[in-house]
Amino acid sequence: MFKKNIFFIGIVFSSIFIHKSLYAQDFEVAPVKLEFTTEPGENQTKTITVKNHSNKKESFIISISDFLPLTSGSYNYLPPNSTKRSCANWLNITPSFFELNPNDEMIVQVAMMVPNDQFSAAWCSLYLQTTHEQTSWNSDKNLGAGVTVTGRIGILIHQSPKSNTNHSIKISNLLEVNKLGDNNRTFSAIIENLGDKITRCKVYLVASNMKTAVERQFTTTEVETFPKMSRTIELVLPDELTPGEYSLAAILDYGAKYPLEGTQIIIDVKERLKTSNAETTKITSDTTLVK
Repeated sequence: MFKKNIFFIGIVFSSIFIHKSLYAQDFEVAPVKLEFTTEPGENQTKTITVKNHSNKKESFIISISDFLPLTSGSYNYLPPNSTKRSCANWLNITPSFFELNPNDEMIVQVAMMVPNDQFSAAWCSLYLQTTHEQTSWNSDKNLGAGVTVTGRIGILIHQSPKSNTNHSIKISNLLEVNKLGDNNRTFSAIIENLGDKITRCKVYLVASNMKTAVERQFTTTEVETFPKMSRTIELVLPDELTPGEYSLAAILDYGAKYPLEGTQIIIDVKERLKTSNAETTKITSDTTLVK
C-alpha cells in the first residue's frame, strides 16, 4: 500500500501497475486499474473501494475522461468520448457522488455495457476527487500535461473482449543514446503494437561476447503498449562487461504463446566503457527469436 499526502497525477499512471491502491491527501482508492473483458452486447461490473482517512466528513465526485498514449509512455488527457478508442460512453458509475464520514468507506460500482459491434480494445480513465477541487476542464489547464493536481486520483479503465486474441508486438531500431557523464551506456528501441490488444511486455538486454560466446542478461523492464501505436523505450547497460566486442540484443517477451522478438547491434566495450561513434555499428534491424 502506498501513502502520500500529496497526489501526483503523473505518478499515478506511471506506477499504476505497481500499486493496487493509492492515497490522495487523506483518502484512499483501490484498485487504480480496472481491466474489463466484456464481449460485444454484454455487460460487466467491477468495483472500486474509497476510504476516507481524514478527521472530517468529505464529499466525493467521480468523473470520466479519455487519454491518448504517447510515444514517450506518458498520456495526454482529453475530454470524455473524444478519441476513437474511447469507452467512456459505455460506463455507468454508481454512485458518482457521495459523502463519507471519517474512517468510512464506499464501494463504487463501475458497470460497462459494450455495444454489439465493438470487438476492439478500448480505454478511458476515471477521476475521483473531493468536491472542493475544481472539476471543469477549462479550470485545470495543466491536466493534459500530467502535472501535480491535489486531491484527485486517476483510475485506468481497459476493455478488450476475451474473444479478441490479436496479439502482435515488434521491437526495432536499437541505438545507443549515451548522455554526457554517464558511467553506464544507454540504448533506445522502438516497440510497435501491431495487434489489437493492450499488451504488457517484458524487455531486457542480452550481451554476447563474440570471442568467448559468454552471454549476460540484464535487468528486465516492463512496458505497456497500446494497439496500433508505438513507443520509444530506454534500456541501460551497466558498466559490468569486460573489454571486448559484443553482440547486444534487446529482447521483447509478450507471452509464452508468442515467439520472442529482438533487435541487435555490435558494440565495442573498452576500459570504463568509453565509446566513440565508430564503436557502435548496427548490423540488423528486426529479428524473431524462437522461445
